[in-house]
Amino acid sequence: MGAIDDRPGERVLLTGGSGFIASHVLDALLDDGRFQVVVTARSEEKGKRIAESVKPRQLSYVVVEDIVKEGAFDHVFQSQAPFHYVVHTASPYHLGVQDPVKDFLDPAIKGTTGVLKSIKAYGSSVKRLVITSSSAAILNPDKHAEVYDETYWAPVTFDDAIKNPVKNGYRASKVLAEQTAWAFVRDEKPNFDLAVINCTYTFGPIQRKLSSLEAMNTSNHRIRDMLAGKMKGALEPTAPVFTWVDVRDVALAHLRAMTVPSAGGNRFYVVGGHFSNKQVADIIRREFPRYADRLPVDAVHDLPSDVYGFNNSKSKEILGLQYTSLEKSVVDTVKSMLELFPDI
Repeated sequence: MGAIDDRPGERVLLTGGSGFIASHVLDALLDDGRFQVVVTARSEEKGKRIAESVKPRQLSYVVVEDIVKEGAFDHVFQSQAPFHYVVHTASPYHLGVQDPVKDFLDPAIKGTTGVLKSIKAYGSSVKRLVITSSSAAILNPDKHAEVYDETYWAPVTFDDAIKNPVKNGYRASKVLAEQTAWAFVRDEKPNFDLAVINCTYTFGPIQRKLSSLEAMNTSNHRIRDMLAGKMKGALEPTAPVFTWVDVRDVALAHLRAMTVPSAGGNRFYVVGGHFSNKQVADIIRREFPRYADRLPVDAVHDLPSDVYGFNNSKSKEILGLQYTSLEKSVVDTVKSMLELFPDI
């Protein structure tokens, strides 16, 4: 466990501290300067790595080996209190699902339930919980809405996840975890309120101290693979998701959802815009010409003319977000990859 910081300031617990989005939420919290932050990590090694990555800024960490276990977060609140805010980002997403319950459903649903129960039992000072959800909890790929906003829920169930893990495992985990959180706050009436960030495909600078190219967040894989020449023959289809957002905007959304009084009780659909893989490849070719020969010359712009729309006005009006451009996001992502992995 890292040393407890005794400086003044409100205290924030950030779960899943080694994750991609969490790493940027951590930067946003520390850059803000008002907060003491404690992150959860699955091991001492991961905790130390997170702490080293933010030096010279101060950070404490606490080990939570398995968020699925009953009472997994109890000791955090018992030993590190008080906390004033909790930001729960810990929920897995990866390709190649083997067991939908073990890989997605249990960590998302039981992890969220565990955080809620621990706050209620031992976190009397907590004012707000912010949860990282996903646009997967909103979209219906089988019959898209014309324009999505926070009122939409993906029509997917636990049984759907079991029957088709590849298509529905992750989607169901996000829907059910988020619905569990809203139901808990409604029925248990705890001392804290809830805000949820439903972000879409997330590009942006990779974490510092990332152990390997394979450890990169899934959304950034397409940029990595373009740089590595894996799509030289042809770009992979952009489908099924045609919306994206920069991770720094997602991080700011979490910070403001935590601190803006009127954000409580809201979902926020956090989307920067539409994109296609061709647009991403064209930016790489133009801004990093030495990689041009690794990209196909006749790539197809496969963004459908009737692509579903999105309404992100709530995130702009309540959270004050001003979204990063696709060009800046891709350029900054590539620079971050080359800085850490120059031989990509």
